[in-house]
Amino acid sequence: MQGHYSGNTSPLVSVVISTRNRPHLGVRAVKSALIQTLNAIEVIVIIDGPDEETLKVLHRIEDIRLRVKMLPIRVGVGEARNVGVNEAQGKWIALLDDDDEWLPQKLKIQFHTLQYSSYLFPIISCRFIARSEEGDLIWPLRYPKPNEPLSEYLFCQRGLFGGEGFVAMPSILTIKEILQRVPFERGLGQHQDWDWLLRVNNIEGVGIKFVPGNEPLFICYMEENRTKMWNTTDWHYSLSWAKAHRDFLTPRAYTSFVLTRVGVHAARTRDWKAFWLLLREAFRHGKPRLIDIFAYTVIWLIPQKLRQRMVIFFKGKAVQ
Repeated sequence: MQGHYSGNTSPLVSVVISTRNRPHLGVRAVKSALIQTLNAIEVIVIIDGPDEETLKVLHRIEDIRLRVKMLPIRVGVGEARNVGVNEAQGKWIALLDDDDEWLPQKLKIQFHTLQYSSYLFPIISCRFIARSEEGDLIWPLRYPKPNEPLSEYLFCQRGLFGGEGFVAMPSILTIKEILQRVPFERGLGQHQDWDWLLRVNNIEGVGIKFVPGNEPLFICYMEENRTKMWNTTDWHYSLSWAKAHRDFLTPRAYTSFVLTRVGVHAARTRDWKAFWLLLREAFRHGKPRLIDIFAYTVIWLIPQKLRQRMVIFFKGKAVQ
């Protein structure tokens, strides 16, 4: 079933990468896809708008499995992914961000896991190495419990520092049909991944399954000062997104999102009016727990760099 893709036969898996103005990162991502031990793949790179430098460096990669398409105008990361999905020839789609890097066995291990899924529209995820200047962590720290709401798995923390529930887009292997049925929302400045996961999770037959075991299958680079493909947004944007998606979130998940995800952005402004505004929002429309209040207070009182060092120290999950 794994076979080889010669360019004349349909690939088993289509890898979709969207990129813009980061040629050195895009090349690293593409090469990590092309060295997969699952050989029957194609790699589709969508350049989001005119970017001759990225086009030039990608054309230097001599591999018939690589296809590059440069869009005439910028459409955003979500719509660029949609374009790549529609271009794909494979039945299965794997998404890869241009600033991340797969380990060689990633697709092979996920495809093996796929064979044991009973879902009509399986979404296969995995653990990964979260790499920052402070060190490496393996995320997620846990897998979902049976019948645990997806929004609570993604956003509700048991501890002060997060990293417990995570479904990263570069971890996903899924069927093309579901990505066409539920495409990424065009025009979102942030939260494209969570937005898609919450919407697709409502479709009958969809189920998220993790690769068993603790082995991380890709590296997610968390460099703080790196330019993002999407627009950097302030906390107001994240709060507006949460309010618009409250129907997809349980009260507990809504509280955790407002206090921790929105709170992280708000705390950087040091605007203490925002501190009380978000706290009121969480109590008015959510279901706060003591750990949410503690985590929120830590976000405001302890600088981000110090919090990152504390995560590395207390979690004890550094990769050697």
